[in-house]
Amino acid sequence: MVKKETDIISLLERALAEKPQENLEEVGTVIKVGDGICKIYGITNAVYGELIEFERGSLGIVLDLDEDYVSVVLLESDISVIEQEIARRTGDVFRIPVGFGLLGRVINSVGKPLDSLGEIKNDDFSPIEKIAPGIVQRVPVNSSLETGITVIDALIPIGKGQRELLIGNRSTGKTSIILDIIKHQKDKNVICIYVSIGHKQANTARIVYQLEKFQAMDYTIIVDADAKETALNQYLAPYSGCAIGEYFMKQGKDVLIIYDDLSKHAIAYRELSLLLRRPPGREAYPGDIFYIHSRLLERAGKISKELGGGSLTAIPIAQTQDEDISAYIPTNLISITDGQIFLDTNLFNNGIRPAVNIGLSVSRVGGAAQSKAIKKVAGALKLEIAQYNELLAFAQFGSELDKASQKALDRGRRAVEILKQNEHETYSFVDQSLFLFLLKENYLDDLDYSKVKAFVVEFASYFKATFKNSYDNILQSGELSDKNILEIRKAIDEFKLIFAN
Repeated sequence: MVKKETDIISLLERALAEKPQENLEEVGTVIKVGDGICKIYGITNAVYGELIEFERGSLGIVLDLDEDYVSVVLLESDISVIEQEIARRTGDVFRIPVGFGLLGRVINSVGKPLDSLGEIKNDDFSPIEKIAPGIVQRVPVNSSLETGITVIDALIPIGKGQRELLIGNRSTGKTSIILDIIKHQKDKNVICIYVSIGHKQANTARIVYQLEKFQAMDYTIIVDADAKETALNQYLAPYSGCAIGEYFMKQGKDVLIIYDDLSKHAIAYRELSLLLRRPPGREAYPGDIFYIHSRLLERAGKISKELGGGSLTAIPIAQTQDEDISAYIPTNLISITDGQIFLDTNLFNNGIRPAVNIGLSVSRVGGAAQSKAIKKVAGALKLEIAQYNELLAFAQFGSELDKASQKALDRGRRAVEILKQNEHETYSFVDQSLFLFLLKENYLDDLDYSKVKAFVVEFASYFKATFKNSYDNILQSGELSDKNILEIRKAIDEFKLIFAN
């Protein structure tokens, strides 16, 4: 009996103490609902980004903290939330399924399958928001991510762990380039993640069809937040894709992630912010629009062996209006990334595909990761094309050009022919090295412009078939040795006789 009284006294003492009570669920009440956002009174200790659970089964994420209430954006629109409904803190952030079971799958931004292939077999759950690795946890970008596109690999190389922006007007071939890059990763031990933001379902279906056709879905994951999805789902999609990529990176894998596109992502975040009554800034975007993209893209990189030794290469896409790269979102992204590939509408309309404007495109890291073979033969190519473009403007006015200018114009035209590439057509770095060797050593000077591309492509096939040991040696070493160069010269002399006939 005495023991029981002691227990009651101790319980009362604990209840009246100023210390917070243990295991107390923080519960709040919904005071307002509208436009997929609800205001909850009572959960005073909720933190930004926390997952909130509602009585009727719905889930939401805290995206705004006020003095008296928190604003929660709803994840699912199919379960309604009503006023006076009870909401509970989960004490955890939103997590997405990650693992090798996602390969070949199409999922939405909350990790649910969209491809009718059954449940996803995930290895773990990972929070979609993480702090980017610090400087000490990273290692320098020193290995090349082959794209198979000659103009990119030779002049604007991308390294594993780099962030390279792909920018241009609509219908200039941005998605075609991305598809070709993904297809080229076959048998290269690179996992690809394609994040589609705000596109039509038909576009995503076409991409899935193309990747399946070339057996590229085996190593690809598609995260789709299409145009009919809520602004929150479109906003979460790139973070979800990044969390999946980080899981593979920590397993020591090389990952390529494409965000298509961050212009639409910024629009979705602007919509959310305006609904949350945040003060609008330039072009009605909120003040933290730069931060949402910087904290996403900073998560790309190459990490040390102690952390897994993998890499996450990010290719964000941005769409411009009238080729204005000085607009708000494009300039933000240019300042965050390690370079940009600019696609020009005029080049596209003139039949130069891919329509890469070499003057406005740059890679601030990839040169350190470029293979020695390509570096050896592509040294002065960028300058030659710049001279060609300048002289072309003079030639259009019918100006008399001296012999040196005519030679530079002729050489530039041949270089442009080599750099042209059809859709779904990619080349290994050895083939690209051979193309550029032919140009550098003046083997193409006596050829008609219309035959240049056919000559270099057929020569690469001939060299691979006839001088296989030398071709494999370049492939393995990544260099053009003196012995290789002698064999290439010998092969050219033989091939010229065949090609002429």
